[in-house]
Amino acid sequence: MSRIEHNMALTGEAPKAINTQQKLATFLGMAGLIILLLASLNINFPNKILWLSISLLSIITGIVWFAQAAYADTHPGIKNDGVWFKSMTNRGYLAWIAGIALTGFYIVLYFYPQFIGLRAEGDNVGLIALFDPLSNLLSGNPASQWFVYGTLYTIAITAFGVKFFLKYRHNRYEKIRTVSVMFFQTSFAFLIPEFMSRLNGKGFSLPYYDLKNIWPLNYYNFEQYRVDDFISAGNIGLALLLFGIASIFIITPILTYKYGKRWYCSWVCGCGGLAETAGDPYRHLSDKSQFAWKVERWVVHSVLVFVVVMTTAVVYSYLGDDPAKYWLTRDVFLIGVGVFLTLLFAAIWHFKREELEKDARYGAIGYLVIILSLIGFHYMSGNNLFLFNAETLRSTYGFLIGAIFSGVIGTGFYPIFGNRVWCRFGCPMAAILGLQQRLFSKFRITTNGGQCISCGNCSTYCEMGIDVRAYAQKGQNIVRSSCVGCGICSAVCPRGVLKLENGSQKNRIDSEDGILGDNVDLLDLINQKSK
Repeated sequence: MSRIEHNMALTGEAPKAINTQQKLATFLGMAGLIILLLASLNINFPNKILWLSISLLSIITGIVWFAQAAYADTHPGIKNDGVWFKSMTNRGYLAWIAGIALTGFYIVLYFYPQFIGLRAEGDNVGLIALFDPLSNLLSGNPASQWFVYGTLYTIAITAFGVKFFLKYRHNRYEKIRTVSVMFFQTSFAFLIPEFMSRLNGKGFSLPYYDLKNIWPLNYYNFEQYRVDDFISAGNIGLALLLFGIASIFIITPILTYKYGKRWYCSWVCGCGGLAETAGDPYRHLSDKSQFAWKVERWVVHSVLVFVVVMTTAVVYSYLGDDPAKYWLTRDVFLIGVGVFLTLLFAAIWHFKREELEKDARYGAIGYLVIILSLIGFHYMSGNNLFLFNAETLRSTYGFLIGAIFSGVIGTGFYPIFGNRVWCRFGCPMAAILGLQQRLFSKFRITTNGGQCISCGNCSTYCEMGIDVRAYAQKGQNIVRSSCVGCGICSAVCPRGVLKLENGSQKNRIDSEDGILGDNVDLLDLINQKSK
């Protein structure tokens, strides 16, 4: 008697279970994690080099083996893979367990590192002691909780990057982009800072510096202790300080003009790198509602205003008042910030007022808050801004945004909220780059509306919550501040409707002329746009 097929879909039943090789790979990876867990519980491993090597290699091998078993024998191209039917990728009990475990790890890492073995005096114990040999090899110093985090972070991007590479092996753009984030995380964010710390010695001290972390993402870069360390390190330190300033005002705008915010958010940034690799299975969980979009705009720009005010307060707090001793006094600094922001806001309003007509109130409110804050600095005197001093502002931002938002919620709850919660709602760097992308970038995603079959893959897998299908159906270019240019919408499109392009700014944003398949004036419209 033949089996009755209850599912009428042509594709058959969704793959709810993993195969044997994937189960073995999962067991191997979990074995590596168990070693780290036992170390966290103060189980002493006498040969730390051996056990750390076994643990990390087991994790890496398990992830790569799992990916190989999942995609090696399949045809290139994107499939649903049953993401809506699996507990881990559809907010089931496994997703909640993973989210709670990750969140717990971040809470301990940020606020209770002593529970995993960090010791202010004496030798480390537990998990952190297990990483001491690797830390001593790279930097010559004992491990800290941040070294443990950096190591695991780099392993996650590298190993899951291989998985991402195999899954999207049909798409050249995705393969190159994945190699890029793996390279920048391994070299610029992990190895180079560790090697730089070896230069530190008597009379020479460079702060731990991730070269790709740019203000305002690196919100602490202009604190007094870091500026003092840069200056005391001589020409190398001064060059790094100037590089940090040039990154804000020169490098970032130029690259965003040429390539959009994707050059950073999807090719360089460590937060984006983890979201794209380890967070890839959860991209469809991003909230696509209009309410989420409205909240996103208010929250992310409020964070940007906060970080501008906070950074200004921090720099203001350690500047002098006597113009005979200092060329950059407090008053000169505040006036300079105010004039710069006024000129910037005026230029945007003059040249881009038509494009930003609906968003003008956001910019006006943010500008007003910052200017009032500058006036408050001046007339309240001292280090205080109303009821708070600069250090209180910085620590508040570091706790709420740098720790809770970016770490505990942004990464810990990938399985619940999707993989780009931090990038959408909290990252001030994404807000600045998004503003630049919207205003003067050459980047856009072009659409061929006549080929769109309204399958919805593009919108479903947009990790930034953009309704890509709505643009594709109308044949409109997609130019959104929130778009990180990951290209997944194009990669999952079965008809080749979407294409990432860098072109002329002319007609980049045009919501009136839709190129549809049944447009009787299609040829005339194309000829007009080509002139």
